Amino acid sequence: MTGFATRSQQGSDFSWSWELRGVNGKGLDLRLRLPEWIGGLEQALRTELNKALVRGNVSLSLRLQRSRSDGQMRLDSTQLSQVLSALSAITREAERAGVELKAPTTAEILSMKGIADDPNSLSDGELVALRSKLVADFRPLLDSFIEMRATEGAALHAVMLAHLDKVAKLVREARPVAEERKAEMAASLKENLARVLENAKGLDQDRVAQEVALLALKSDVTEELDRLEAHVTASRDLLASEDAVGRKLDFLCQEFNREANTLCSKAQAVELTRIGLDLKAAIDQMREQVQNIE
Repeated sequence: MTGFATRSQQGSDFSWSWELRGVNGKGLDLRLRLPEWIGGLEQALRTELNKALVRGNVSLSLRLQRSRSDGQMRLDSTQLSQVLSALSAITREAERAGVELKAPTTAEILSMKGIADDPNSLSDGELVALRSKLVADFRPLLDSFIEMRATEGAALHAVMLAHLDKVAKLVREARPVAEERKAEMAASLKENLARVLENAKGLDQDRVAQEVALLALKSDVTEELDRLEAHVTASRDLLASEDAVGRKLDFLCQEFNREANTLCSKAQAVELTRIGLDLKAAIDQMREQVQNIE
């Protein structure tokens, strides 16, 4: 999910530069730093990002600067005349009432709404046009960002397949060891059962045999190995999909780890324990990489 893209544009009225970054994340977390005075821009860009992305901590910043401005303040003479007339009337009424008023400063008069236009201010129509330009220019930036993530994803695909191959190899190694251990466990249980039956008077021999058989069943790791192989197949199918599969792979890694833990707890054999620990190490490495997959 790691990606990075930049883009700049120079126009007659405005120049701007974009920066879009993405790092790993369980969900989609969008953080946008945009000029607040362009109404509707953030919502439009969030919509574009939500359509294109599923996971990742993504940050977008936009630096915008006006290229052309004569720098002169424009006065609305009609509005200024009305304000001055109102101030004069207020002053006369205050004098009649014996109230002393402090005369407003020039700066205070200029700050009154409608009297002076900021040379950088835009009309509603100009704001709409600027927003449309920015949204249109954002799409190539997003395409570049997605392309970079796709390039990284192709490399990550090969890494994930290598991890799955290692897990599958370890499972294959575990099967003959488990079968050999199964025979040893059966012989040991028969020996222990005979010893118990010899020294246990009044015990229900059938019940004892059932308990011993249950112990043998609980110590069998065949099901764990079967499920590990099934998880490998399911993971490969997901990697071959064009859909966003990161969360599903994350869940499968949890299941991989569960089976490996059970295998280690049931092992009771040095070689099988070693394989179980190697499996856990391979699964941990794979799970780290899954966090990079959307």
